[in-house]
Amino acid sequence: MGETKKTQRRVKAAVDEKLAMAAPDRELLEMLAVECAKEPSQVNTFQYAFALCQSTTPAEQRYALSILDGLVQEGYEHQTDCFYGAATALYLLKNYDEARTRCEAILRNSPENRNAAELHLACIEAAEEVAAKEKKRLAFLAIGSTTSLAAAGLVLGVATILMKGDDDPNKIKSIHDAVY
Repeated sequence: MGETKKTQRRVKAAVDEKLAMAAPDRELLEMLAVECAKEPSQVNTFQYAFALCQSTTPAEQRYALSILDGLVQEGYEHQTDCFYGAATALYLLKNYDEARTRCEAILRNSPENRNAAELHLACIEAAEEVAAKEKKRLAFLAIGSTTSLAAAGLVLGVATILMKGDDDPNKIKSIHDAVY
């Protein structure tokens, strides 16, 4: 295994740990929601959405995405932070390709953005892990299907040999009982 692959795995583990520790509690989310409702502003909306994007609840992560995308469309001053928050939510939602695309957009404008670079590597590793698991699952299904077909062919072959030239109903019944 190459150094790049090891680094990618190590970075993904660090990102996963960081995101697990950053998940906001209910109290914080409620406080930010109240503040946002009491004093509506782009800054308060961003703070609420950024906290939501790190939530452990997929519905809150999707809501954060819509808020952050809305802030970008409104021309919010901190676009990079909105993109990073959206990439984080997408990563947690296991939408690795879209999260990676958002990270790449950040890195095109701010190549020194360490958080985006780490999340980008984590997206690549996570997508590769999903692809590897799917490949194993399909191989297992193919082996299972092949084995089932071979067993069915064997049963059919044995039944054909046993029945060849013998129309005895008792023998046919015993073959049926043995197979099923």
